[in-house]
Formats: sequence, structure tokens, C-alpha cells
Amino acid sequence: SPGALQGDFSDAKVIGTVTKNTVRGIFGTLSEHSLLSGESAVPVASRDEIQTGDAEILANTSGDEVQRYSVQIVRIYPENDEYGRGMMLRVTDKTLLAQTGGILQGMSGSPVLQNGKLIGAVTHVLLADPAKGYGVSIDDMLAASAAQDKAA
Repeated sequence: SPGALQGDFSDAKVIGTVTKNTVRGIFGTLSEHSLLSGESAVPVASRDEIQTGDAEILANTSGDEVQRYSVQIVRIYPENDEYGRGMMLRVTDKTLLAQTGGILQGMSGSPVLQNGKLIGAVTHVLLADPAKGYGVSIDDMLAASAAQDKAA
């Protein structure tokens, strides 16, 4: 069985509101943009730019520092996959494998980058093999966001 990340949430400082939590992402409004200060914008890749091979995820597995970890994009699923999968990932980073065994419950939402561009986010771990998991493509997330905006 996969491990899980343990964390604390504090409501002492409200940073926004969540309006919807879906398989394509969490939607809402961020009220304080200073959370992003010091960070550079990352370009977004279209679905046709995603390819099998080297990629990385950004994750926080201990403390409050986000780290980059190497992964492989093993498979790319069709655009309208019935299970909402965009890609299959395999963790190749020796540090992450030693520390966690791979993808943990709680890593959902971790950005997936390839060739310096955002291609999606981690969504699921494979219970039979925690070194593997699924991700949703950023195209699907943006389409869901646009649909959410229209519905609002």
C-alpha cells in the first residue's frame, strides 16, 4: 500500500476560496498573490508537445521546501480517456524512491514539467506499484477551468 504525506492546514490566514473540487482540479479564487512572489512563470505545453521520456515533478515531501524529482512519462493517453488519465508516470529519481518509494497519497496536484514547460499534474498512485502513477494534462485542466468559469 502506498504511503501518505502528513501535513497541517491552518485557517489563521485565508488565502482564497475553493468553489469546486473535481478530477480535473480544484477551482476557486486566490485572494493573495504574494504566495507567488519570487517564482517565475512557467510556460504551458499543449497536449501535442507532451512526449514519452524524461520529465520531472515538483513536490514537497518533508519540511516546507519544494524539490524537483525525475520521472519518466511512460504512456500518453487519448484526449478523452474514460478514466481521466492524461499520462502514466514512473518515478526514476533515486532520492525520491529511497525517501518515499515513489508517489504518495497527498502528492496529487504536484506539477509535472517536461522541457521546461508545465504539462500537467500528478493525480493518482498505482497501488500495485507506488513508483508509478497517473497525471492529468494541463490542456484538460485548462479546459475544465474554462468550463467552470462559464458555469459560474
